[in-house]
Amino acid sequence: MSCPDCFSGHINPGTPQGHVTALHGLNVYVAEPSIPATEVKGIIVIIPDAFGWEFVNNRILADHYAEMGKFRVYLPDFMHGTAAPVWSINTIRSVMKTGSLYDWIVKPYHIANAIYGFVPFVFHNRAPKSHPIVKSFFESLRLSPSPPDKDLPIGAAGFCWGGKHTLLLSHSSSTTIASGVEKPLIDAGFTGHPSMLVFPEDIENIVRPVSFALGDSDMNVGAKEIAVIQRVMEGKEELGGEVRVYVGAGHGFCVRADLAVEDSSRQAKEAEEQAVGFFKRCFENI
Repeated sequence: MSCPDCFSGHINPGTPQGHVTALHGLNVYVAEPSIPATEVKGIIVIIPDAFGWEFVNNRILADHYAEMGKFRVYLPDFMHGTAAPVWSINTIRSVMKTGSLYDWIVKPYHIANAIYGFVPFVFHNRAPKSHPIVKSFFESLRLSPSPPDKDLPIGAAGFCWGGKHTLLLSHSSSTTIASGVEKPLIDAGFTGHPSMLVFPEDIENIVRPVSFALGDSDMNVGAKEIAVIQRVMEGKEELGGEVRVYVGAGHGFCVRADLAVEDSSRQAKEAEEQAVGFFKRCFENI
């Protein structure tokens, strides 16, 4: 289940540099590196947090991945317009305030707003309903018959809500036929502060390389769950995955960190570097 941390955080400054197009049946934000198309190293598909494909933080993250890794990055509207509204970040902040009598008086109003903003997202984007949409996009991407996407390695980067889908894509059932050969839907996956995981199954079923960025103060994946991830992934060393735990980081630190806070900004940047470096290493071996 989602918790308030899934809908909290900070909106980052900046202007996305990519463009919007329609691809494989979905609206998609596209970030391209400043190199010739023939030199692109691979494709990264961002499966976003609850705030979806239009959230400025997610689009700026796509831009960073594109330029840092020389990847083509897709950020699709997997939620079909039912992402949590960005204004709900401030609503959650107001719900959690307890410093004055006024905070308690207006709390019912903010709780009602939170329910209004969150319930449609939760209802429409349950994993059994949303994963077929995600999987279909990756199938179409893998089957792309012509450039610029044909035969490029594919990675999935999932955050919070998207982390669940990244792990599902990494399971053994996620295969398709491309060029007459059975291929996985993704060559590698990265997930930052995933949510709604089933333990230990979602970890035990991984058969593709996956990199985890986890915060040790995350209420969704706590110390017990981190220990399970570490233990299971140690037994899958041959896959080339990795688990990194960020001390003091909470849920959302990869996407919604307060960049005005030095430690938060540093950890968000390090998580970007972790993801880009991991995909580079995986793609070089394909």
